Amino acid sequence: MIELAVIGGSGLTELEGLKVTNQQVLETPYGKMSSPITHGIYGGKPIVFLARHGIQHTIPPHKINYRANLWALKHIGVKNILAVAAVGGIEPDLQPGDLVIPHQIIDYTWGREHTFFDEKLTHVTHIDFTYPYCEELRNKLLLASQNVDFKVFFQGIYGVTQGPRLETAAEINRMEQDGCDIVGMTGMPEAALARELELCYATCAVVANEAAGRNNEQISMAEIEENLIDGIDYVRQLLVKIM
Repeated sequence: MIELAVIGGSGLTELEGLKVTNQQVLETPYGKMSSPITHGIYGGKPIVFLARHGIQHTIPPHKINYRANLWALKHIGVKNILAVAAVGGIEPDLQPGDLVIPHQIIDYTWGREHTFFDEKLTHVTHIDFTYPYCEELRNKLLLASQNVDFKVFFQGIYGVTQGPRLETAAEINRMEQDGCDIVGMTGMPEAALARELELCYATCAVVANEAAGRNNEQISMAEIEENLIDGIDYVRQLLVKIM
């Protein structure tokens, strides 16, 4: 049994420190996965890793085959998924490099293949998505964060936008009024698909920048990449503690 899979986002196309044992490519009913599934040992325990944007980070958020990725992880026996995502901080207390373990989602995406229950059905299926993240895994992250020297926030509403462009200042203002604390492009439909497959799924979001209009400066990709260096290292430290 594979207890944990890590889905890597921007800044995490490979898991440093993973002792790789093999890589696996599956044919799925939904097409091609973003990357091979990498099996290995991390923190002394078996783990698998999948790069959401591809090994070379070439797949934009709206083109990710979320269904293929989640189906493949379920098919090999994964029970728990920790999804890593780079986000912008809307809530003023969130600074670049901080980690957020969101507890809620607002979905602003459109046109994505967002369900497994859309054809060849024997009955219509509605999942309960009141609380979109697995509390068991979130609690493990909470316990793991109690003795670290970086900030981990355990309440956050993740607003998921379509991308690949970044948002306007007015859009961020609207999202703030909606209650969003962070903004990113990959949280949905990934979380809902995991729930449909009855997988325990949680997100560790890395604040890579202040969201549009939160200061007087334009957002640069160079700044985002620089901020992700420390943030992704914090993710790795947290991951070791939950293994």
